[in-house]
Amino acid sequence: MARIAPLSGFPEWLPGERIVEQHVLDTLRRVFELHGFASIETRSVEPLEQMLRKGEIDKEVYVLRRLHGGEDEIDPSKTLGLHFDLTVPFARYVLENAGKLDFPFRRYQIQRAWRGERPQEGRYREFCQADIDVIGRDELPFHHEVEVARVMAEALSALPLPPLTMQVNSRKLIEGYYLGVGVAPGEPVAGVMRVVDKLDKLERPKVVGMLQDEVGLSAAQAEACVALAGVQADAETLAARVDALGVSHPLLDEGVDELGRVLAGTAAATSDRVRVVADLAIARGLDYYTGTVFETRMQGFEHLGSICSGGRYDALASDGRTTYPGVGISFGVSRALGPLLSRELLTASRSTPTCVLVALPGEDDRNAMGIVADALRLRGIATEVSASAQKYGKQIRYAERRGIPFVWFSQDGGHQVRDIRTGEQQDADLAAWVPPTEDLRPHVTGAVATDS
Repeated sequence: MARIAPLSGFPEWLPGERIVEQHVLDTLRRVFELHGFASIETRSVEPLEQMLRKGEIDKEVYVLRRLHGGEDEIDPSKTLGLHFDLTVPFARYVLENAGKLDFPFRRYQIQRAWRGERPQEGRYREFCQADIDVIGRDELPFHHEVEVARVMAEALSALPLPPLTMQVNSRKLIEGYYLGVGVAPGEPVAGVMRVVDKLDKLERPKVVGMLQDEVGLSAAQAEACVALAGVQADAETLAARVDALGVSHPLLDEGVDELGRVLAGTAAATSDRVRVVADLAIARGLDYYTGTVFETRMQGFEHLGSICSGGRYDALASDGRTTYPGVGISFGVSRALGPLLSRELLTASRSTPTCVLVALPGEDDRNAMGIVADALRLRGIATEVSASAQKYGKQIRYAERRGIPFVWFSQDGGHQVRDIRTGEQQDADLAAWVPPTEDLRPHVTGAVATDS
């Protein structure tokens, strides 16, 4: 039989790794719901035409075709593809269900997505994302831009990840600054944003040259645009750092004010694990962002790029009569966890939810031991009955291999429980015994772990 090889870009976690992922997802759900975000799940497929209308690269979309489909040509208006993110499906969902939703609508969505890009560390063809968005009808007050940043910062602070830096910027600030240095409005400004957004991949002189050659800026304008990208600041220093560049424009002032409010509003959610800073090099490549934008880097894994990104969008969803502006952030669960799991920087205390293994004296006792297990389960204690009636020493070693902390013995009407880590065995009351809280469920351990 031929050896089965894994498919590149389609990760499958082992049970212990899946426990780590579940811990992360449960933590995200808890924080999101504490802030009143409702869970939704959209279908996995969208019309190709809908997915490509905002300029995404069509070769990254997995197209669905029946095995015996008769058409050779792909018609975007009739073809379905697997969604490559959760924002475009959410926009469609809002348009279809607008009459049944209350606005502003607050949603979180934890779901898989697919992209046909080249697999590499932290980048997969199938991956899990966790998004939060607030979307309004015709208008959405600015304070929601502060809110989603604060909620995501709080959620990230609760995760067992290395220290994170959430970098925030304002498209209004960027556009106002570019207008102030004489860049023409419209496509030239958008072109400058796209080029400057490459600074994390290209050297400064290369970007300056591209601004002159591709966008048509003068050398002075190009240098000024790149100078803005070098500003990093906190709420107290942002305005002074921008003023020092000597550029003025009303839209720039508005952007500086709003970005300062984001920094001030997220201060309470920051910690030694997550800090929020203004980084004026952040522009986000997608054209639909119109206000605050976000990117997040993980300490020691900066080569992954941003693991948590998003921003304000004013025209992503519209039915021609009504526009639904929104703001959201997407956390790449698989992108962040994959490198940590592969390096065993995050592990589960055991690879099974089982807390207690009920020892089996003999096969004739299986029903009776099942009743014992049910009594423990009724109190929320994950329990299983031993797979076979081997000698007790072998059953104990089986529990050790799987990390199950306790083995339960029932015989002649009496009960005893053994902590296999210490070897201590004592009498136990089946109706009242409970394990220590830290043993009840698996917990995440490792160099970057937090309490679960």
